[in-house]
Amino acid sequence: MKLRRVQNWRRVICATLVIVLNVYPLFAFAHTPEAVSVGTLSVEYKQNPIGIDVLKPRFNWQLTSERRNVHQTAYEIQVAATESELAAGRKLIWDSTRVTSDDSVNRVYDGPILKSGQRYFWHVRVWDESATASAWSETSYFEMGLLSASDWKTNWIEPDLKEDVSKSQPSPFLRGIFKVNGAVRSARAYVTSHGLYELHLNGQRVGDQLFTPGWTSYHKRLQYQTYDVTSLLKRGDNAAGAILGDGWYRGNIGFTGQRNVYGSRLGLLLQIQIQYEDGRQEVVGTNANWKAATGPILMSEIYHG
Repeated sequence: MKLRRVQNWRRVICATLVIVLNVYPLFAFAHTPEAVSVGTLSVEYKQNPIGIDVLKPRFNWQLTSERRNVHQTAYEIQVAATESELAAGRKLIWDSTRVTSDDSVNRVYDGPILKSGQRYFWHVRVWDESATASAWSETSYFEMGLLSASDWKTNWIEPDLKEDVSKSQPSPFLRGIFKVNGAVRSARAYVTSHGLYELHLNGQRVGDQLFTPGWTSYHKRLQYQTYDVTSLLKRGDNAAGAILGDGWYRGNIGFTGQRNVYGSRLGLLLQIQIQYEDGRQEVVGTNANWKAATGPILMSEIYHG
């Protein structure tokens, strides 16, 4: 009796295994891997950049899928002025419509002229090798900088200090006071200089870049940087300050000791654009009321330390 029971159990187990092995492939084929998705969006090689001045910015994205040999056959980009309009697909500023292409790098914006200081929201979807459309990507944004000289409303200032520009001088320290008259929704600082600058707001350094605004042919072109300074402002009195250095502008360049190649006077141009919660806008920055003095930095050179 014991031997017969064991044999019966073996038959049951073997039969069960046969059923599982025969049925499992049906489940395996019934499983559909996750569809292709779109992510890692960037504009001009930056994620959610602010202060770009390329009039026809370039879009980039990446595909993700559990399947192998997935490739893009088409894409569609949409751009809107607000997140809600983009999500609803209405009042779009630009819709590329479906473009047959496997390119996902440097896809050029081809809509209406973009406006200074305006933030734009965008997303993208793609079609895979089987012509199946992905879901729209998550929303990303890009923000334009100041696109023309007339957008600058503040004035250049130069430190009124006695200097011997034939040799390295102490770094000028500049400081100005301005008021914030309400709750701030957003604020941007646009800044450049003759020489190098390091900007501070209310005792906090702005940004983490070094050697700004960078070396260009200053007679022809001068770069500027854009910073989100919303969190650095406060209601009431605020203080802005900057430290200037000779840099390439008037510092020692080359091997023969030449100085003042592009100019002999350092200067600063700062414009802070404030948007208040109640819709008001205000521009503050460098003006004739700023003060200048020297500080503990007695020498500041690119090549001489």
